[in-house]
Amino acid sequence: MTDPWSGLTFDEFMSARWTPLFRTAYLLTGDRHEAEDLLQSALARTCVRWESIRDKGAADAYVRTAMLHQMSRQWRKRRREVPTDDLPDVGHDGGLDVRADHLALWAEIRRLPPRMRATLVLRYVEDLTEAATAAELGCSVGTVKSQTHHALQRLRAALPDLQLVQEMS
Repeated sequence: MTDPWSGLTFDEFMSARWTPLFRTAYLLTGDRHEAEDLLQSALARTCVRWESIRDKGAADAYVRTAMLHQMSRQWRKRRREVPTDDLPDVGHDGGLDVRADHLALWAEIRRLPPRMRATLVLRYVEDLTEAATAAELGCSVGTVKSQTHHALQRLRAALPDLQLVQEMS
């Protein structure tokens, strides 16, 4: 069986995968403009290495890993970041729903430490396994389990009536 991604050019990959990758970047950063910068930076790195990526089907993981590495460098620099109550301006939001419960959930997710937020994004938005999430974050499966547990515990405490949080396990 042939790999359907094998003959894919970088332009085709970027056109096909921009929206889901942007959604991941947005959820990692919490800001539309930062998400665009993060994704463009990761895609630039991917473009340079495109010919050496043998498994084009794994290109999404390559871009996500590049975004996570960039974010981890930024997390170390932004220890003194001051959160605000301002929501991102209206525009392309990567398909995020704007219902009130999602906005409340998103506001609480943005208050989580970056590592917990990244774990939730990879586990519940990207639907990665614990092992795949650990590989992307460069940590152990136990750390992923712990980060996920503590993040969900915080969300449930902050939003006890929100069904979305109660359904996450």
